[in-house]
Amino acid sequence: MYGSGEFGQLLRRLRVDADLSLTDLARSVHYSKGQLSKVERGLKAPSRQLAALCDAALGTGGRLTALLTGAPTQNTVETAKKEGEEEVWVMHLSGEGPDSFQPVGRRQVLTAGSASFMTLGADGPKALADAEGQGVLEASRSLFTHYRRLGQSVSPGPLLPVLIAQTHTLRKLAATVGPATRSGLLALGSRYAEYVGWLVQETGNEEAALWWTDRAVDLATACGDRGLVGYALVRRALFTLYREDARQTVALSLRGQDGALPPRIRGLASQREAQGHAMAGDHRATMHCLDRARALLARGDTSSDAPVIGSMHLPDPVGMITGWCLLDLGRPREAAEALDHQLAQVPAHALRTHVRYGVRRALAYAVAGEIDHACELTTGLLPGFATVRSATIARDVSRLAHTLTRYPGNASVRALAPQLGSFSQLTFP
Repeated sequence: MYGSGEFGQLLRRLRVDADLSLTDLARSVHYSKGQLSKVERGLKAPSRQLAALCDAALGTGGRLTALLTGAPTQNTVETAKKEGEEEVWVMHLSGEGPDSFQPVGRRQVLTAGSASFMTLGADGPKALADAEGQGVLEASRSLFTHYRRLGQSVSPGPLLPVLIAQTHTLRKLAATVGPATRSGLLALGSRYAEYVGWLVQETGNEEAALWWTDRAVDLATACGDRGLVGYALVRRALFTLYREDARQTVALSLRGQDGALPPRIRGLASQREAQGHAMAGDHRATMHCLDRARALLARGDTSSDAPVIGSMHLPDPVGMITGWCLLDLGRPREAAEALDHQLAQVPAHALRTHVRYGVRRALAYAVAGEIDHACELTTGLLPGFATVRSATIARDVSRLAHTLTRYPGNASVRALAPQLGSFSQLTFP
């Protein structure tokens, strides 16, 4: 583990080698001279954001960032299952109070007895003719598109019960139809389960989100859908990205680029790898991965009528992720320009996407020192943030709030502070 003194010594050496005064560097990265002086003397711990900004200003190829991201975290995203203790998850629906979704050990279920858990009929669903099964499949596919669109404008809570029930229904019905229809039902069920996992992650419940990702893989494996099995690695890499574990993010993303996987999956994995490299401060590797992602995603897959894996609300996903990466690479002005262009193309109904990347854009402007504009953008985003209630977006809101605290004398910051403070108290049930 690096020490603040080690970081400060390297920063000072690199600054002197670049023939920059402390004042020059402070002006370039929009930090005060006093703050940088404390970092150089080892009196103040550096942030990853400051390291990236200094790397970009000094042209050091990510050496400072590497000190902060070199060691992987102790936790991994692999779900450990003790022998005989595999969990099931039980959803409780209440007409008078909040819903809940919690793990229950399989032994606990067996001990309590099946009578303790409501079932949908003693004999399970009746066998369906293929025509009936196809009708259910088409209707469920259409519903899935509507649910994904609805998920852009509401918090996860109202959607999760119906999505979980739909996933369970598809899995059960798959056992009652012929092979062709069964495969379609299982494949769609896997998409539902993956989407549930993503929404659960938005509530901040990582354990449950990983559990649902595993269930999506189980359903996809049962119908021979290798694409979603590969995409599960991309999803797991998102968890490590939010943990700021650059190494594991890259490692998981590389596993998702197996040549046997569909081009779209490999393209999404390349995007995630780019985000990992950006977190580690490697500009060259980041741009290389983004170029590869663009080529792979352009190939697409028009042979299947299955729902699109990954975001369906980004007209140019690589362009948007480029803006994301530029901010992590300490190039906030370039990031803001890229995100300006990309957000103008996002459809108006995609509120969650607008807030997700809009907060990122406001953060980019704040880091670039354009405080008034950052506050103006943030003010417009707060109502949407309150609506979608995303734990992942909250991370960047927190970063934005912390960045703005460096400008206590700014009138826009003072006006925004009470609102921003109230949003930091949001919970994500």
